[in-house]
Amino acid sequence: MSVVVLENISITLGGKTLFDDVSLRLAEDNRIGLIGPNGSGKTTLMRILAGASQPDGGAVRPRKGARIAYLPQDVTVGGGRSLMTFIRESVPGRKALEAEIEETEQALADAGMDTDADDYEERMIQLGGRVGELHERLADYDRLYGDHEAQRILAGLGFQDADHERDLGEFSGGWKMRAVLCSLLFQRPDLLLLDEPTNHLDMPSVAWLSDFLRQQSYGLVLISHDREFLNEQINRVVSFEPEGVRQYEGDLDSYQRQRDEERVLLENRARNLQKEKEHLEQFVRRFRAKASKAAAVQSRVKRLEKMETIELHGEHQVMSFRFPEVERTGKVVLEVEGLTKSYGDHRVLQGVDLKVMRGQRIGLLGVNGAGKTTLLRILAEEIEPTGGVYEFGHKTKVGYYAQHHAESLDGKQTVYEAVASCSKGASNQQIRGVLGAMLFGEREIDKHVGVLSGGERARVALAQLLIDPGNVLLMDEPTNHLDLQSSERLAEALGTFGGTLLFVSHNRSFVRKLAKQLWFVEGGKVVPYPGTLDDYLARCRLEGEEKKAAIAGAADLRRAPGATGGDSSSGPKEAPAPEPAPAKSKADRRKEAAARRERRNRLRPLEKRASELEKKIAKLEKEQAARSETMADPSFYESEGEEQANLSRDFARTQAELEVAMETWTEVQEELETARAELDAAG
Repeated sequence: MSVVVLENISITLGGKTLFDDVSLRLAEDNRIGLIGPNGSGKTTLMRILAGASQPDGGAVRPRKGARIAYLPQDVTVGGGRSLMTFIRESVPGRKALEAEIEETEQALADAGMDTDADDYEERMIQLGGRVGELHERLADYDRLYGDHEAQRILAGLGFQDADHERDLGEFSGGWKMRAVLCSLLFQRPDLLLLDEPTNHLDMPSVAWLSDFLRQQSYGLVLISHDREFLNEQINRVVSFEPEGVRQYEGDLDSYQRQRDEERVLLENRARNLQKEKEHLEQFVRRFRAKASKAAAVQSRVKRLEKMETIELHGEHQVMSFRFPEVERTGKVVLEVEGLTKSYGDHRVLQGVDLKVMRGQRIGLLGVNGAGKTTLLRILAEEIEPTGGVYEFGHKTKVGYYAQHHAESLDGKQTVYEAVASCSKGASNQQIRGVLGAMLFGEREIDKHVGVLSGGERARVALAQLLIDPGNVLLMDEPTNHLDLQSSERLAEALGTFGGTLLFVSHNRSFVRKLAKQLWFVEGGKVVPYPGTLDDYLARCRLEGEEKKAAIAGAADLRRAPGATGGDSSSGPKEAPAPEPAPAKSKADRRKEAAARRERRNRLRPLEKRASELEKKIAKLEKEQAARSETMADPSFYESEGEEQANLSRDFARTQAELEVAMETWTEVQEELETARAELDAAG
């Protein structure tokens, strides 16, 4: 059943049409990935789905009562309540239900005082029944939204037990984002909208979130620059292409294969049509003046006039650059001895000893707060260590890309000025060349940094690094705020970098492509990690399962007899033996049989129709695949005849039939789900 339907929507921002005439149906089993470059309209479409923005044209039709939860890239959450209270109160309807219980109980108490009223008994029965019904609903809330479930989600996203009663206002922006994400996961919505949910997560939290989401049955719409995370979550792609918004079944890799196949097919068809066009034009030129060939010439002129035009796929502009050649360093690039960093009584790093050799590509692993960013900031001379020493080797020149660089740019500078200020003597042509590689054209380089999006700011920060990179790069979460293609282009460029690389990233595919060594940061120490990235993720998963078991065990203990209240002084008590279920009466058995017949009579025709449509769709898809293969073969167009025209007509006719069958199947499935839900509710 559909949660929300978009019908022919369009939107224009700043005179630019982001998308036009887009229709989209989102069901509860849809798991959709929105992909496209920064600025193409992904976040705008998600805001429309969430009801946070309205389209300029078309209609948005959410299902009545549908619960849609939305995580934007930037969240604003105030303090004044504890983290656990914030999670509990996030569930829609709970406060209203508790208020109604309090109001109804007060009404019951007031009615009990007026024993002389004519309708005393009737009111007491009515109000008492209502109180019982409301408490049953509250018990359902407590069962579905118990504290143990909230604790499990909080632990999975990195919160400690001591954080539960902390005021929400005490947390940093990144941890507030995690708190909001926890609240959305806790709500169990019908549709969950996540815009770059991994930006402020560490790798263990990303892995936990991925596992958690895969276990859920609700609908999901996801924007992410992490290819691996997308592939794990989605079964459908909505892609913002140069020719418009397109939809593809399957994960991201499947989308890429389909897109490549489409491109090859279109190129083959365009090439073959061009050959046919040239052949026809040659015939017309050769025999135009011969009266005996007039009919044949006229026939070919008509064919030329009716000949279709093949529009090839356009391509988005993407970052395209390489790091320049760098000076060769000495064999030992960096030595660290006894490095310590404390903030008050909190010690982040304790006696760290390291040695980095020329050409190493080291990925730092560890949870947020372990000290990864602190280590990089010390090495980049942004902060001073509390103790210990470090020294870079012969002919080293350090380049640093920090998480906060994109946010700390001077908003009053133009894009050109921001990069020129870091160029150290680079020519105007070199600066413009670097900016061009980062997709800043002649008009964009004069924009003020303050008006740029997060992704554009990230590209400016990368341009600052690229104009004078150094031969030792320290990079902290460099893919944050970049779109998927830009993230992958950055990984490709760093793969050709001739210097030494030390980086932090939660993007698993980025780490897999670049890291040749893994270092683990935990307990104030930094040590080489002996296993692979998958070993590390397996360890994180095991620790998560242990936390989950501990939380579940504590919840069971709280529910155990004698755990709270009652007389427990006499020690453990035996659980009472379960009472045997009473035998069903003949009338009950007849009632159940009638319900089964009604269910069978209502569902069987729909199930049969759905099965027939599935077989028909499979048959039509097989036929279309065979036709596509034939039409993709250049030799098919070499001979003249009606075969090509017949095949094209068959392809178009079958495609229309297939689309009708797919739409009908969707409607039948929705009707079937509605019928099942109504029968379950009645039974």
